[in-house]
Amino acid sequence: MIVHNVKVYPSKIHLPKKNQLAWKIAEIASDNSKLDKNAIEMAINRIIDNASVAIASLNRRPVISSREMALKHSRKNGALLFGVSKKLKFDCEWVAWSNGTAVRELDFHDTFLAADYSHPGDNIPPLLSVAQQNKKSGLDLLRGIITAYEVQVNLVKGICLHKHKVDHIAHLGPSVAAGLGTMLRLNTETIYQSVQQALHTSVSTRQSRKGEISSWKAYAPAHAGKLAIEAVDRVMRGEGAPSPIYEGEDSVIARILDGKKALYKVPLPKKGQTKKAILETYTKEYSAEYQSQALIDLAKKLKKKVQNLNQIKKIDIYTSHHTHYVIGTGANDPQKMDPNASRETLDHSIMYIFAVALEDGSWHHVKSYTKARAKRKSTIKIWRSIKTHEDKIWTKKYHDPNPKKKAFGAKVVITLKDGKKIIEEQDRADAHPYGSRPFKRQNYINKFLTLTENILDKKESDRFLRTVQNLKKLKPGQLDRLNIEVKKSKLKRNLRKGIF
Repeated sequence: MIVHNVKVYPSKIHLPKKNQLAWKIAEIASDNSKLDKNAIEMAINRIIDNASVAIASLNRRPVISSREMALKHSRKNGALLFGVSKKLKFDCEWVAWSNGTAVRELDFHDTFLAADYSHPGDNIPPLLSVAQQNKKSGLDLLRGIITAYEVQVNLVKGICLHKHKVDHIAHLGPSVAAGLGTMLRLNTETIYQSVQQALHTSVSTRQSRKGEISSWKAYAPAHAGKLAIEAVDRVMRGEGAPSPIYEGEDSVIARILDGKKALYKVPLPKKGQTKKAILETYTKEYSAEYQSQALIDLAKKLKKKVQNLNQIKKIDIYTSHHTHYVIGTGANDPQKMDPNASRETLDHSIMYIFAVALEDGSWHHVKSYTKARAKRKSTIKIWRSIKTHEDKIWTKKYHDPNPKKKAFGAKVVITLKDGKKIIEEQDRADAHPYGSRPFKRQNYINKFLTLTENILDKKESDRFLRTVQNLKKLKPGQLDRLNIEVKKSKLKRNLRKGIF
């Protein structure tokens, strides 16, 4: 790996193209490096993972609305919508929009956390839709996915967005553009301009994840993917982009991030080096914000130690800066303590999540979020007794550059009414690659079978799982086989009129 120094240059100083971060990203996207066997298998795992959560969310309101929009953009030789008949095809950018929303809606797919946040599985829907429309092969798709993960993971390691309340999709636009460049075998110049355009158009604020969180949280990554597709299309037609997008005097860094005196260090593989960043990412066993995964495991274990939950006086959670300020009491969001809050808000409230997991000793992607569940008096009592605290030890673990030492857990202190304290801590989720029972291929398959139960018939389920595990051998034009069809009667509609 090479660590690149990225800083702002005044306009009077010409920064050669080859010294710009966008060019360095483009170089690794166009280098046609050898694929790593483990990276290929993990990419297949993540396609299965995405399909699981997408199918499970097909009849949730944001997904229905996104699908209705996509249905208005039919195309004879286009891409396929999750759940919809394989006979019907649509413009790839609208398929990316709808399928991307379906993948993101349940907040239940993969994650990577470092200086910033990310859900790198968000790269897959736009890449798959373009691959289907352009008749690419299974290996082409895999190359694109592995590049996209490489770029997003390393941007997340090097450049913090949330400090400036910029949403993490600002790293997703460039990674999708880079992945598309690899998959379509575009030259370095085209990818360079595409990365810049994709970043320029996908910068937005973190209000989408603050306060009363709305359905836009599900749409945001899909929007970035759609914008990246359009950016690549424009550049392929000869258009350019704002440049240099990272280092310029009025660039993203200069005006939106750390400013003109900033110095970021972004790691990237050497040109031609095998890309393995996908192996540093991790999926979710539970449908909730990733930093709550270890705490759900912890709550399940603590349930066995607390004889009577009515005897709880208070619960203190000592954790990292990110966990405390994003999903903890440090966020200062009253909505995170409100039983009438939206599902999107509750899955970003560690207080709610920990209370429910402690009571139930389990977690369910639907049952744990129902209005009745959130309004249970015993839950509210525990919920409102919880306070989070930043502990510098946990913040240091969170940012440890060694993947084997990096931790997203906490120490929990339960104080009972009689003064007794029950203390337990856990570094990372059980399902984490370095957890007590890391997710393997069968775990991804089991997650798929669980989430698609009563939605898919067995024949279609078995067909998809056979096909995706054989992805390396799919020939150009055969990627339509990765779509999953649901009986038309099982797909809900939103018949309210829009513009389209």
